[in-house]
Amino acid sequence: MGGPFRQLDISATGLEASGIWLDAIAHNVANVNTTVPGDQEPFRASHPIFAPIAGDPGGGVRVVGMAAEQGDPALVAAPGDPRADQQGEIAMPVVDLASEMTDMILATRSYQANLRVLQAARERYEAAMQIGRRS
Repeated sequence: MGGPFRQLDISATGLEASGIWLDAIAHNVANVNTTVPGDQEPFRASHPIFAPIAGDPGGGVRVVGMAAEQGDPALVAAPGDPRADQQGEIAMPVVDLASEMTDMILATRSYQANLRVLQAARERYEAAMQIGRRS
């Protein structure tokens, strides 16, 4: 990346990373009530791992992987539930809805900030072209 359009490249990587983050949040929230028998592994929220683009200081960000939420799932007694195990328990997903909503606000703000940089750059380029046309 480089040249006169560098800020476009950097913002594009931020938009892509924010989009992946928002997709992960949507997937996590969609599974907040997904239960399994108590003896099975439940759904675990996943979160993107971000890293700077290697070899290019200030060159943007990329997603290098996804990390699963840690912690023990809550086991709930549900003897009448068809998904219950032999002990009559179901495992709740490992998703913290409050954290997901907070992350959604952060990811949305990140997306908006990167989009605003693209819009501002476009406006500057258009203004420069107008100056060039008047010359």
